[in-house]
This record gives sequence, C-alpha cells and structure tokens, in this order.
Amino acid sequence: MSTIGLNPIFSIVFSTTKSLASSAATPIHRFATVPSSSYSSVSCLRRRRSGGFGRIYSTAATEMGGVTDSTMDAVQRRLMFEDECILVDENDKVVGHDSKYNCHLMEKIEAENLLHRAFSVFLFNSKYELLLQQRSATKVTFPSVWTNTCCSHPLYRDSELIEENYLGVRNAAQRKLLDELGIPAEDVPVDQFTPLGRILYKAPSDGKWGEHELDYLLFIVRDVKFNPNPDEVADAKYVNREQLKEILRKADAGEDGLKLSPWFRLVVDNFLFKWWDHVERGTLSEVVDMKTIHKLT
Repeated sequence: MSTIGLNPIFSIVFSTTKSLASSAATPIHRFATVPSSSYSSVSCLRRRRSGGFGRIYSTAATEMGGVTDSTMDAVQRRLMFEDECILVDENDKVVGHDSKYNCHLMEKIEAENLLHRAFSVFLFNSKYELLLQQRSATKVTFPSVWTNTCCSHPLYRDSELIEENYLGVRNAAQRKLLDELGIPAEDVPVDQFTPLGRILYKAPSDGKWGEHELDYLLFIVRDVKFNPNPDEVADAKYVNREQLKEILRKADAGEDGLKLSPWFRLVVDNFLFKWWDHVERGTLSEVVDMKTIHKLT
C-alpha cells in the first residue's frame, strides 16, 4: 500500500467526480430486513440524482467533522485519509472518488448519498469450512464484530478500476487478503475468485460512522495458511455449517457480546447456505448472477 504522507489536520481533500452517459438500469431485487439483534440496521436507499457531479472541496477541520479524533487508531487514521474509495451510482457506474473517511461518515452518506464500491470474500478450505474473521477493536466501523473472510474496498487506482471480468475487484481482494490475513498472492490467484453477485445496502455503525456500499460477493476454495494483521483482525477461524448456525444463534440471543457485521448477516440470511451447497458440489457457476444488484433492506 502506498504512503502519500498526508497531514490530515491541515490537508484539503479533493474529490474529483465526473458525469457519465446514462445507461440501461440494472435489475434491483429487495430482500427481508436483518434482525435488529445483529449489527444490521439497514435502511432503504434513495435514488441518486441524475446528471453531472462537480469537483468537491472538503476542508478537513470543517467539512470532515473533526479529523483529530482522539479515539481513532493511528493506522486506521492513515488509511482513512490515504485510501480513495470508488464512488458509484445504484447501477454500479463509476461517478468519482472520495476519501475513505468521507465515504464512511453517516452525515455525508445521508447528505450526499455517497455510495462506494466494496467486496466481500468468502474463502473455503478443501473441507468446505468457511474462514471467518473478527474485526480489530481499532477498526473505525463495526469494531470487534465477526464477519466473512475479508471485507474491504477496491481503491481508485488503475489496477482496481478494471471492469473486464471484474478484475479490479479481484485484484483488490487479493491485496487485502495479504494485508489483513497475511495470505500470499500466489495462494489466492485472481482467476480463482468466483464473483457470485452484488448487493447494495446501508448500515450505520455507531451514529457517526457507517457503510453505504455496493458489495461484490467473491467466493474461492483454497487451502491457505493465514497470519492475521492485528491492526485489522483480532481473530480468525474456520467454521462448518453447524458451527456458523451456533454463532448466528448466539448473535440473535446477544450471548457473549457476539455481534456480526451487517453485510455478512445479509448474505447469510439471503444466500450463503444455498450457495454453500454449490461450493461442496463444485457447481458455483450455476448460481452466478452478476446482472442483478440485490438491494437488501
């Protein structure tokens, strides 16, 4: 990951956006709401305004709600200002970019309907167990919750903007598996990721922070060794179906303070177990649907 040496207190963040020609609408399906006992307060989404998007100038000390958050971990603060997320419309067309900080401020999400591209990796071993991670306590959004193998964002850079065969998202997934779990790139070749579908959701985290993502769901079956980065991951473990069902039960009951990320719970409730059948049978290609964007509310 490149370091650009921003001083977040005095910097001005420039977010360049561009208008795009209108295109045919992508089908959007709606599914049921996630139980409130998990971290899954998911709201309906407003349609993004059509037309052009101008250059945005956001002064750190005013527009960005106080950069010098004393509670923000130094590593997370650096990533919040150095990483530029890809802004998209509800049909997944790129409309610009903005800092990770801005993209996760609920105030800006609500005021400007900022929607960014994301991915969620579901990595299974040869015993068809799913690798889960517990997010680090220092994460800005959804700290300490359990979630799927890896969840992050393709960045606004050439290698992660490639649309053909979803290569940009695959490249980002490979990068973050190394960053978060220490899994070498050669152990997770980009051509081994199967993009199964896309979901669109919005979920507040703690009032100030939240998510508003168009999330690519990537499945991969590989035997890997992992070494979690403590700045990103508190714990990681493989689970089978029954073990995951017990985790869901505890999350619903509020036992042991166990919570799940909202995007993971949405995927579990709507897709995961039927897709797991196809993982075991080697028939994932039968359930691939990259034409539909599932709006989960």
